[in-house]
Amino acid sequence: MQPFIINPHGRLQEWVAEERGYFDTAGLENYSLLAHSLLTKNAPKISTPDTEVKDNKSGAYQTYEKGRDASVSCACHWTVNMAAGDNHGQLWGECYSVSPCAIVVPPDSPIVKPADLAGVEVHVGYQSGSHYTTIQALEPFIDADKIKLKFGGTPADRVDQLLDGVAKAATVFGPQLYMMEQLGYRKILDCTFMIAAMVPNGAETEQITKYYDALKMAQADIDTMHQSFVGHYLKELPERHAKLIDVRQFGPGERLVFEPYSKEIFETTQKWIRDRGIFDGETAEIPNYSESVLRI
Repeated sequence: MQPFIINPHGRLQEWVAEERGYFDTAGLENYSLLAHSLLTKNAPKISTPDTEVKDNKSGAYQTYEKGRDASVSCACHWTVNMAAGDNHGQLWGECYSVSPCAIVVPPDSPIVKPADLAGVEVHVGYQSGSHYTTIQALEPFIDADKIKLKFGGTPADRVDQLLDGVAKAATVFGPQLYMMEQLGYRKILDCTFMIAAMVPNGAETEQITKYYDALKMAQADIDTMHQSFVGHYLKELPERHAKLIDVRQFGPGERLVFEPYSKEIFETTQKWIRDRGIFDGETAEIPNYSESVLRI
């Protein structure tokens, strides 16, 4: 049997499932947890206080274009939706997840409300969750031409840019949001952050179903007492960040929702992205749901 390669997503569920033996209980054999470069403990530090941040147009979508060596991997649902529609894999349609996410600013920032972000560059990841959700969150407060984004790179890059004082605002999610709040950075606006999983085209559903059976058991443990497991966050935080904070203060983070990723969600998301021109050259035609989303 081929190895079942899992890309963790900066969340607790996979680590809890491994710790508690739930993958074995579910019958998932020959699996391995392999961090992806977008969310890895080994993320290098690129910025300095004197750095001019240049747009980094390599994000989550581009990793799917290049191909991820994983049996299951996660990214924001906007990117997984678009990548699946472009035949870079299939979106797993039986479960999605949601994560805490927000636009934050330094403690001494004069920005105090969403309207103050008009014309201010918010650091996000290109065609990654923070890109879409920042637009979505700011639209009720700011005219579209006043929403300014700086494509700052990975979640770790954006944390570095905040810490180095070269980002006036940035969108962060999950453990990075807990980290910045603990360090005194201020939340200006909560954001929607919905996450989906990608599986290779033609994937067998048996192993994927066992994987999610294990995560469902882990989710129950996290819901009951997440404090027992917060140490696992350190497995995916760069050491330079981990030494600044106390993960015992972190919350439960990303939560799995065992509900279908419906045709309505798929098509509404496709239309929202296309209406805003986030992808160059996209036609008005929305891909076929049954071909893009794997349901059982």
